[in-house]
Amino acid sequence: MNIADTIAVLFICLGCFFFMTGAIGILRFPDFYTRMHATGKSDTLAVLLCLCGLAIHHGLCLDSFKLLLIAVFVFFANPTGTHSICRAAFRCGVKPWTNKENTP
Repeated sequence: MNIADTIAVLFICLGCFFFMTGAIGILRFPDFYTRMHATGKSDTLAVLLCLCGLAIHHGLCLDSFKLLLIAVFVFFANPTGTHSICRAAFRCGVKPWTNKENTP
């Protein structure tokens, strides 16, 4: 196993870790907005890391360029989509969570 394969495995494992933290965020956070924040941030980073790891593993070729191009599109599309979904939810009347136990 050479250094490029080691880096590729590291990137893919980090991507899987961020996918897992996003899934935990969906399960643990109390309302729609915090869940969208957790998934929007962690899934974007996870996809970027996994695609970059696959591009490194595949080597310098056209397929690697296509994978990196997909990563760039995901980098711009995922946060934009998350923002528009949250904005639509707010306009439809979905209220943010408030912790009523700690309010005076």
